[in-house]
Parts: sequence; C-alpha cells; structure tokens
Amino acid sequence: MNAHDMLEILSKQWCNTEDLKKLTGLGKNNISKLKTKIRKELMSKGYKLPTKLLPMNEVVNYLKIDIEYLNQIAKNNVKQKGEKFENNK
Repeated sequence: MNAHDMLEILSKQWCNTEDLKKLTGLGKNNISKLKTKIRKELMSKGYKLPTKLLPMNEVVNYLKIDIEYLNQIAKNNVKQKGEKFENNK
C-alpha cells in the first residue's frame, strides 16, 4: 500500500476491521486482539463506541502513524509521476 492509499483510509472518521487490516498488515486473529485492546482503552476513558468501529484519530494515535510524513511521501510521489510524464513527451 502506498502513502496515498493510506491517507485515503486515514481520512475516514471511523476505522473498521478491514481498514485496520490494511493499515497494520496483521491477520484476522491479531486484528481482533488489537481492536479489543484499543476498544477497552477507549471505554476506560469514557468513550461510547459504535459496534465494530473505532475512531480513526484514536487508531492513528495508538499506531503512532505520522500523517505529516505520509503527506510528504504522497506529495513526492505525485511530483515524480509528473516528472516521468514530462520526460515521456
């Protein structure tokens, strides 16, 4: 998965199981454990959560995802693609 794809997932308000799989690369069993761990932490802080969903901002914080870095990478990839296109003319 490239930076643009990751940012697209991270732009959602809620994180589901499939999103968590894509972000972490973990399998079904480990995703279930991770979701339970994050959910318990959030509920202990007083969060009321919809079934099977986690707030994306909390997932980003928990996984320590650097969004600024992903934005830079995505921006550089767009520039590089533009340069390749220019060179092919």
